[in-house]
Amino acid sequence: QCDYTGKRVLLVEDNDLNSEIAKEIIGMTGAEVVTAENGKTAVDMISSGSEGDFDLIFMDIQMPVMNGYEATAAIRTSNIPAARSVPIVAMTANAFTEDVQLARSAGMNEHISKPLDMTRLRDVMRKWL
Repeated sequence: QCDYTGKRVLLVEDNDLNSEIAKEIIGMTGAEVVTAENGKTAVDMISSGSEGDFDLIFMDIQMPVMNGYEATAAIRTSNIPAARSVPIVAMTANAFTEDVQLARSAGMNEHISKPLDMTRLRDVMRKWL
């Protein structure tokens, strides 16, 4: 069991149920979880700097307003230095090779498929935190 007390994770997910489940699982590690309901909200939170820095971002891909690829690209070109290097992990039901490639070319560091697997989620957190 890993303890990530003091770490801040941004969870970007438009589905309330998925968000609650992921927040619960991530929260069990001690990390503080902040949620955003779409990519635009996430970009605004990071760009304004009002939420502080995040140690890791879990980014859903298919969302209204701004999808995960667009949000990641906007975060990576942000004028906030930390935003350019924060690990961003794609969360998507689409786990085909081309989806993984799209995630990487948008600036994402890793890709995990839905439904979320607790072991895989913890492995990803261990790797990036």
